[in-house]
Amino acid sequence: MAKFGESDDLVGAEFVGANLRGARFVESDLRGVVMRGVDIQGADIDAPWIVEPGGSLTVNGVEIAGYVDDELNRRFPGRSERLAKDPDGLRAAWAAVEQTWAAALERVANMPAGTADVSVGGEWSFAQTLRHLVHAIDLWLGRSVLEREDFHPLGLSYGVAGSTEHPPYAEVLEAHASRFGMVRDLLATVTPAELDTPRKNPHSSSPETTGSCLRVILGEGWEHYRFATRDLDTLDTH
Repeated sequence: MAKFGESDDLVGAEFVGANLRGARFVESDLRGVVMRGVDIQGADIDAPWIVEPGGSLTVNGVEIAGYVDDELNRRFPGRSERLAKDPDGLRAAWAAVEQTWAAALERVANMPAGTADVSVGGEWSFAQTLRHLVHAIDLWLGRSVLEREDFHPLGLSYGVAGSTEHPPYAEVLEAHASRFGMVRDLLATVTPAELDTPRKNPHSSSPETTGSCLRVILGEGWEHYRFATRDLDTLDTH
């Protein structure tokens, strides 16, 4: 099977009559891709950014990003609050995330031992997802807002999906709880002026504020909850 890694070799490429059946694109840049007369029956696309402000996806001439966003809000009560602008709205939005994840943690606690470390289709396990949220909070709150350089040793960043390390799940839960508490503590006292304080984007030169960093964390919480529960549903059927 041919495998294409990080490269610009395919930028602007044209596929005519190509058979891509069963192909898998992971963390790939497909912005602006044009497909004409293609058979995409059964295709499974996961593109979180199309439902963010300015996102777009057109199928058969129909812009569907808005429909997808509305359906996700229906499926995940509280998700629609993730773009809140004021302190009270952000506090309510984070409370919804915490309540939702608490239910997921309870679900896993009632599943067979070891479920938290099971990977489905090469995706992160439930425990790895929790560890990534620890890293995301350390990055967007710890570094960008609190200007701390220390990261929790169990945090998991992108690019290490193949990690075979399985730290004790109890330690993962403790790390996850501590970082969720860190967000809750900041939101408890944050003011409108503080939300507008300029911050550094940890990935680029794009301008950020305390508020926008918190909204990134909210988005991470909802997207990874969606990924995690999708895989738990799969495990429940086997």
